[in-house]
Amino acid sequence: MERIDAHQHFWRYHPVRDAWITDDMERIQRDFLPDDLLPLLVANQVTGCVAVQADQSEAETLFLLDLAARYPFIKGVVGWVDLRAADRADRLRYFRQYPKLKGFRHIVQGEQDVRFLLQPAFLQGVESLGKLGYTYDLLVKPHQLDAALEFVRTLPVQPLVIDHLAKPYIQAGSREPWAAQMAAIAKYEHVCCKLSGMVTEADWEQWKPADFQFYIRHMLEVFGPERLMFGSDWPVCQVAATYTQVVDLVAEAIGGLTESEQQSIWYQCAADFYGLNSE
Repeated sequence: MERIDAHQHFWRYHPVRDAWITDDMERIQRDFLPDDLLPLLVANQVTGCVAVQADQSEAETLFLLDLAARYPFIKGVVGWVDLRAADRADRLRYFRQYPKLKGFRHIVQGEQDVRFLLQPAFLQGVESLGKLGYTYDLLVKPHQLDAALEFVRTLPVQPLVIDHLAKPYIQAGSREPWAAQMAAIAKYEHVCCKLSGMVTEADWEQWKPADFQFYIRHMLEVFGPERLMFGSDWPVCQVAATYTQVVDLVAEAIGGLTESEQQSIWYQCAADFYGLNSE
């Protein structure tokens, strides 16, 4: 069964630029590059990955595209461009030269404005992506889900994927209103969701697979396997788990599904959403 890791990161660590990597995340305060990831992919039968931006700069986008050009197992890149800028159309046209650039993301979870997604300039920027064949990764936290629902409704044809289940409060065991909000978003069939980023929302030192059962089961119920994709969130996951532990967590959770349903989560949903070519 073919596997794609639909969400991971690379960086050359810089303490100022990467200030979000706080001292309690000391394990990832270093460089993480393709040669670090490849052995983990091979060990877990993962044939390729999608590299996602972690810094909001075009330099980051170009850095990831350069890596993708040199490492065939990087099947796609989710970059960043200023979607509110007056020259965004020019910038997007510039990036059309890179076939491995599949979509874009903004770190909305860090924005103070709870309705950031609904700013007219930002909405217009995201709306322009689909016309060029680009996807958009939606990175939000639970307190931003009401705005995310309105965002999804406003962009009915833009391919969207929610990163990390919108980061439910797993450590606290909180379920509502997250569950109801995600169910409402899932009614819109142009939206997918990544089974990713879960271990870092749990107790980093003492999590157990049972902590995630409700959240994964709920995603299966409201999105269905055909709109879910696996992502490791490596190397961020390493503050709480190894790559193999993250893979095993998902494998155990979806082990009762049919082979076709599992294949959708491990590979097909990501391949279809991002337009990845199997080699």
